[in-house]
Amino acid sequence: MNKSFLVTRPEHDDTTHYLSHWAQIPIDLAKRKGIQVIDCRREKANADNVSSILSKREPSLVFLNGHGGDASVTGHKMEELVIKGKNEQLLNGKIVYALSCNSAKELGPASIKSGTKTYIGYDDEFIFVYNPLKITTPLKDETAALFLEPSTEVIISLLKENSCYKAKENSRHMFIDRINKLLTSETTKEDTSMVRYLWWDMTHQVLHGDGEAVF
Repeated sequence: MNKSFLVTRPEHDDTTHYLSHWAQIPIDLAKRKGIQVIDCRREKANADNVSSILSKREPSLVFLNGHGGDASVTGHKMEELVIKGKNEQLLNGKIVYALSCNSAKELGPASIKSGTKTYIGYDDEFIFVYNPLKITTPLKDETAALFLEPSTEVIISLLKENSCYKAKENSRHMFIDRINKLLTSETTKEDTSMVRYLWWDMTHQVLHGDGEAVF
């Protein structure tokens, strides 16, 4: 296992477009820290390529972006990359953060049983709201930032050598900060309505495995 960082970045719809652009922030941080980055963007986020990298290059930190289900995480154009009962052993010994819906419900626990060090993800849908007028500049979308800054904080904290538990806590505190700001009197009804979604994401972000593990 070597200290390298694998990121999957499918880009085939609005959701994955946003997640891919926001993943550039931890990618840039990793590069500044001299960490080897393996960036599987767009068509490179396919099952054969990702499986080969996980098994042969053995990155110690894995950041999976994309759609997910209870038992899988998908890549570009919804191709399943890691599937419970089929190939979760690809994550053996690794710290994994899956920014995708549902995968921490079944895939996360199954991967831990198969040897994954830590799996952080969401045991239900991950919800975020975005401004359609900002779709060409996702990093400037202040609405999306309410959700994607706290969720991205997990991987940023891991890259800064925080423990997995601390990374999750840093994300939780950031979610709480965004919620508190939206509950102030200066916000609109539309802003306040997003509180339930921020709370949802925060409460459905879970950690399986070793909380003290460090990248």
